[in-house]
Amino acid sequence: MLPATPSRPFGAVLTAMVTPMRDDGSVDLDAAVSLATHLVDHGHDGLVLNGTTGESPTTHAPEKADLVRAVVDAVGDRAAVVAGAGSNDTLHAVRMAEQAAEAGADGLLVVSPYYSRPSQPGVVAHVTAVADSTPLPVMLYDVPGRTGVRLAQPTLDALAAHDRVVAVKDATGDVYAAAKAAARTGLAWYSGDDSLLLPFLAHGAAGIVSVVGHVAGPQLAAITAAHDAGDNARALEIFLSIAPAVDALNGQGFQAVAAKAAVWSLGLIPSRHVRLPNVAAPDDDVEAVRAGLRAAGLADVLATTQ
Repeated sequence: MLPATPSRPFGAVLTAMVTPMRDDGSVDLDAAVSLATHLVDHGHDGLVLNGTTGESPTTHAPEKADLVRAVVDAVGDRAAVVAGAGSNDTLHAVRMAEQAAEAGADGLLVVSPYYSRPSQPGVVAHVTAVADSTPLPVMLYDVPGRTGVRLAQPTLDALAAHDRVVAVKDATGDVYAAAKAAARTGLAWYSGDDSLLLPFLAHGAAGIVSVVGHVAGPQLAAITAAHDAGDNARALEIFLSIAPAVDALNGQGFQAVAAKAAVWSLGLIPSRHVRLPNVAAPDDDVEAVRAGLRAAGLADVLATTQ
């Protein structure tokens, strides 16, 4: 049912999907189902819901569960649905994991507790509590730029010993350390940075959890296939072709905002609304995103938007 192997437990190409919202700020489940279906139809092995790009800090428990349930119902027979269970409150993270499992998720994305910056033993205890709370496989999320805490090597070793911890989404930018850790722990490694997909693949990564995948799923799948076939020149050629879109959706660091502007511009969601403290991309930024899509050959016909 799932495009998964032990080395690629969630497939190879996943996107951290935005959470579509109406102009009044309510979650638009119909638009979410439509977008998820489009992504799975265009190169994706899986989707990550309720992550940072999905505005997880500002969506609430019933909304998160409803989103997972709707997407699983729509595409769960064709793709892995991984649900974020991230919080700096361990009990809250456990409840998020339980609700995701009840809603039908195939896996969990568990980030280091942010802001409180716990010790490494605290991180291990936090992740262990979440992993113990459901039977779902866990992808760790190491993103020190947002959490203030990087997963230390002994922490990775300790967590890798847990039966349900199977993968890492790595947004540290440290490809060398990732290669060593993946070889040592046996965990499947996923690039958490679009710009580093090729070096991560070259160092043994399973694939990517992407932002640019919102608009370049087929290209990411083709890059991965070319790499698997040993055609590194072709993989590089395709990657460079989408580089303007990578820059457009990641360059300012507001991925949720830019990704929504992109899929809204393409007519894939009806609104670019985001919840405070984020604000929707202003018209100048939307045009910059569109320019990146055009330069990447991804927007030959941009939808007319209101």
